[in-house]
Amino acid sequence: MFNRRTFTTAIMAGAVALGLGSAASAQEMTKIKFTLDWKYQAMHSWYYLAIDKGYFAAEKLDVTVDQGEGSAATVNRIMSGAYDAGFGDVNAIIQNAPSKPADTPTMVYMIYNQPPFGIVLKANSPIRTPKDLEGKKLGGPAGSATTRLFPVFAKLNGVDASKIEVLNMAPNLQEQMLVQDQVNGSMIFTATSYMNLVGMKLDPDKDFRWMNFGDYGVDIYSNGVMVSPKLLKDNPAAVKGLVKAINKALMDTIANPDAAIDALMKREPLLNRDVEKRRLQYAFKNLMLSKEAAEIGFGDIKDDRMTKAIGYVGEAYGLTALPKADQVFNRSFLPPVAERTVKMMTN
Repeated sequence: MFNRRTFTTAIMAGAVALGLGSAASAQEMTKIKFTLDWKYQAMHSWYYLAIDKGYFAAEKLDVTVDQGEGSAATVNRIMSGAYDAGFGDVNAIIQNAPSKPADTPTMVYMIYNQPPFGIVLKANSPIRTPKDLEGKKLGGPAGSATTRLFPVFAKLNGVDASKIEVLNMAPNLQEQMLVQDQVNGSMIFTATSYMNLVGMKLDPDKDFRWMNFGDYGVDIYSNGVMVSPKLLKDNPAAVKGLVKAINKALMDTIANPDAAIDALMKREPLLNRDVEKRRLQYAFKNLMLSKEAAEIGFGDIKDDRMTKAIGYVGEAYGLTALPKADQVFNRSFLPPVAERTVKMMTN
């Protein structure tokens, strides 16, 4: 015989159980505050793709992605405790690790395998080799990574830096002052400068030449995914899941850049889609899909190269103590090599 009271009680009990199950499920999700290195750009698209495709959720992660204020600022944000992880410059980790080892984040996934530091010159410039820089005027923001690394670049290439005039300039004026011949070359972040020239309706491939520091001995790493000491210690499973999800989204981005740009445009519709896609292609070719990445798998590093890079950074910033490579980079959270295999871009 049907008993309405019993049926209603059962429904209510089921609803309560379902609610408790949902609450328990929500409690199982680990919240991670993630900071980018800059405002919305193509090189952030895979993080949003990971959100949209549910890759973070599949790892029981609730990831919030915020815009940044600079590659080095990512390290400061994490050290302050405001963020759990982020996309930033490993060289800022190197600078902080010796003096603040308990607070400094650790990189767990390398993305910019090649350094984005260099000098941009006009295509008709008489400067063909580093030695030709002597007697010329270069511009660069005071304190920028490229400007700080320039003496190392000069030393490695037998250049007398005292014979070069360096003009301090605002970052937004670097390309303009070069075009107006106020300087003979600008010390820049290559991916940013390349797209700035595109925005000025100039052809960065035909109208300019690029003296990339990595091609002249300053063989250092740059941006990647880093996590706080607290997250690393308290929740290694979350770190592993974070890296897995980002790697999966990045492999998807390499295979289908348009889908990743779609995810980015959802966050900032005012961006120029064509410009951002070209920025992404530039980053793939010049910063990410390198011979080394193809050899050892994307996201990893070579310890001997990192050790040498630490020495260069120490020289550039006058560090009195240097960290070991394993204090800066932890590869134990990387997915299997087969899941990180990429091809080097040659054109």
